[in-house]
Amino acid sequence: MKRSPSRTVKLDIASRFDLLETVQTVLAHLSGLAGFDEEATHYLSVAVRESVVNAIKHGNRGDERKRVAVAFVLESGTLEVRVRDEGSGFDPSVVPNPTDDENLLKAGGRGIFFMRSFMDEVSYAFPSGGGTEVTMVKRRPG
Repeated sequence: MKRSPSRTVKLDIASRFDLLETVQTVLAHLSGLAGFDEEATHYLSVAVRESVVNAIKHGNRGDERKRVAVAFVLESGTLEVRVRDEGSGFDPSVVPNPTDDENLLKAGGRGIFFMRSFMDEVSYAFPSGGGTEVTMVKRRPG
């Protein structure tokens, strides 16, 4: 089977929540191109939205002068999404588990849980220039 060339779309947005719709629109289009069905696209959307919200809120602390870079890489039924902020970074291993009894009723803290639940792979990198980059991969079944 001939491998299709990868297609990459990059967005560079200010740390503003009103720009989430732009990210979601690009994601919806690309997930359709990748052949994901409506349900898979919904869960992809939740994971990507949570990662961008985390980048704006926790990484860049809502500072509109700081940027959030979002890269979508589409290749052979796989969609990879990378979200990078310009914050000081964090340790994902110390984020409380939202399914623990003491956290069940808390309003926040589910973003990373959703990303891990809805994507096939989630990893973090902390580039030398600062910030956090989360990479999420979703493969189309079959």
